[in-house]
Amino acid sequence: AWGAAATMMPGETPPPPAGTAAAAAACANCGVLQQNINEYVAALIALKQKIIDGDRLLTEYQQKCTDILCFPLVEISALRCQVEQMLQKILPLEKCQEELGSLKAELEEKKVHL
Repeated sequence: AWGAAATMMPGETPPPPAGTAAAAAACANCGVLQQNINEYVAALIALKQKIIDGDRLLTEYQQKCTDILCFPLVEISALRCQVEQMLQKILPLEKCQEELGSLKAELEEKKVHL
């Protein structure tokens, strides 16, 4: 008792009988639908390629930013090493300066006593 009409979804129309003008119109609609699907697929493929290209450009940009940020860090590190080396050279000189100051004071005292 359940015919083809019973299995159709609400809003659907039964397929036209084969060999009629309605069947020809349905085939034309199928052709339009296929063309639309092909256009959508082509648009999706183009969009996917743009996303891939965008990701590649973003990766390149991030690498450049990383390179730009890393270069000053390397320079800063090298400058810190130079400062440390200079400080190590200055400390003995400061001690010598203190000793010279003491010797100068002693000489001044001896000079006064003479």
